[in-house]
Amino acid sequence: MPTARVPTDRLHLALMLVLTFSTGVVDAVGYLGLDRVFTGNMTGNVVLLGMAVAGGNDLPVLRPALALLFFMVGALLAGRMLRKAPEGWSARTTVAFGAVALGTAAIAVVVGFVDVSADEVLGSTVTSGLATVMGIQAAAAKRLKVAEITTVVVTSTITGFASDSRLAGGKGKYWVRRALAILLIGLGAVAGGFALLIDLWVGVAISAVLTVTVTLLGHLRYRHNRRHADSDVAAAAR
Repeated sequence: MPTARVPTDRLHLALMLVLTFSTGVVDAVGYLGLDRVFTGNMTGNVVLLGMAVAGGNDLPVLRPALALLFFMVGALLAGRMLRKAPEGWSARTTVAFGAVALGTAAIAVVVGFVDVSADEVLGSTVTSGLATVMGIQAAAAKRLKVAEITTVVVTSTITGFASDSRLAGGKGKYWVRRALAILLIGLGAVAGGFALLIDLWVGVAISAVLTVTVTLLGHLRYRHNRRHADSDVAAAAR
């Protein structure tokens, strides 16, 4: 396997950075194409809801509220499924990311054939579905424990990037991955914005393809590592 030459922790970092880019794509699609709702960045939804309650003109309420609720549902389901799984990538991690890939692909198909932006119920269903899979993704990524990478938000990453920098008197630990996470979620938003110029489904499809790729590569590495571990155990037992 070509990726076997890359250490597992490095591969996991790369895969989570890809999902960070994917989140930027999905959030751009949700915010720009589906009535200003974040499907990955829940901090944005909380702020939107707060401003709407305070009387903000024309600010959406229903979709951000539903997105927040269903993100938590997704995280809850993934957390429950992964509770007894070992740390790092496992068969259950593959199932979780596979569910994200399948759910995102299904949503892309629906959006491709149905004009969801013209129907309030369908639009809310799509944003709630995207938020659910993003909640699953965030919980699964958390289980991998890739330092400084959550895949769905970069506020703490930006804070660490600045506060731990050499300019702040720190050692600049993790500055490369932090910088990449910040850059990639921004580039993902750019890609999502450009995808909307083609059609709404394109950005969702891009996210689905990226998630399928991440799931496949992560699972192949997991199987590779497990085979080697089993071989070592068998060799030690001889």
